[in-house]
Amino acid sequence: MTIIQGILLGILQGIAEFLPISSSGHLAVAQKLFGLSDVPLLFDIVLHLATLAAVILYFRKKIAKLFVILWQWLMRKTSAEDGDDTDILSGNTERGRRTIIAVFVTTVVTGAIGVFTSKLIPDMSLKITAGGFIVTAALLIISAFIEKRRKAAQQTFTPTSDTPKGINIAQAALIGVMQGIGTFPGISRSGSTIAGALFGGLDRAAAGEYSFIVSIPAILGAFVLELKDLDKVGTSIGAAPVIAGCAAAFAWGYISLTVLMKIIKKGRLEWFAAYLIPLGIAGLIFF
Repeated sequence: MTIIQGILLGILQGIAEFLPISSSGHLAVAQKLFGLSDVPLLFDIVLHLATLAAVILYFRKKIAKLFVILWQWLMRKTSAEDGDDTDILSGNTERGRRTIIAVFVTTVVTGAIGVFTSKLIPDMSLKITAGGFIVTAALLIISAFIEKRRKAAQQTFTPTSDTPKGINIAQAALIGVMQGIGTFPGISRSGSTIAGALFGGLDRAAAGEYSFIVSIPAILGAFVLELKDLDKVGTSIGAAPVIAGCAAAFAWGYISLTVLMKIIKKGRLEWFAAYLIPLGIAGLIFF
């Protein structure tokens, strides 16, 4: 792999990781087009770590607030309730604790599914990846339809002083299942988890924020599982393309995340279906 190819794959990872179009699916297609058939799975995960750094930077204040709540909880300390009613994830101590529990539940459910799918992914053809693009498009369209119907019926979860509870275990488990489904190539992790959060009744902003926060343990877990192959990245690809790819993935990931959060708040995720459906159909025909 050349440095240019590493940068291009990094840019693709940075854009596709956050936009609901499946970064793993696009990387698989790009590697096929570049003739890179021997790229280890760990290289993809290393690029995911770079975009993970972008997530931590973007949500640094919310993540720090959750860590403070966790620390106070472990130390059995109390804090003044100067909550933010617009923040479902960490607006007050109760919401923050529920989010922490929810992240744990989501991660366990995703991990259970991931152990199973990790054995299947290396043998999947690009036609399955193309089919995954269409599945992602369907999830985006259906979730947008349900969310708009719910909003029209005035049943959307609206944060007020009377509804301070945050994410519950059932919602967390549902999102975990959807994130597990997102481990299949072609199915967007961000798209499936946001759809799962909307299915569960969260509002758009909370669905987007939780989707990316819960990706942190999922990506770290995948990295730990693949650490045994760490030496293969340097020997089969080279250090320079990996470093260049990670830098590109981080920079473009942060830009893409900023853009996507604005799109989520406007409720226009289904727009991406117009790209994914013809891409999936083309993949089914030509791959």
